[in-house]
Amino acid sequence: MGERVIRRVIIRGRVQGVGYRDWTRHVAKRRGIEGWVRNRSDGSVEALFAGSRDNVLDMIAACRGGPPSAAVDTIEEHDAPSSDLDLRRASEVFSVIATV
Repeated sequence: MGERVIRRVIIRGRVQGVGYRDWTRHVAKRRGIEGWVRNRSDGSVEALFAGSRDNVLDMIAACRGGPPSAAVDTIEEHDAPSSDLDLRRASEVFSVIATV
């Protein structure tokens, strides 16, 4: 399965109002990735992905396209601590969480 990584990403472009969060949750769950996704008040989408390095890198690559109505301009990536997973709902592997 490979090394476990946790990456936080900020996705900019036409990514709000196009189903980006629901798309992200669906794709992440299908790929066995833990984490969360949320809108940000600046118009971007932020997500946290935890899992095997290959699965997380594949998920980030998929986010560059996003759902059909999205137009991604940039994705900023950072390593993140495991404590960031605590932002998701306790009963969920991958959550859509409140806007910040």
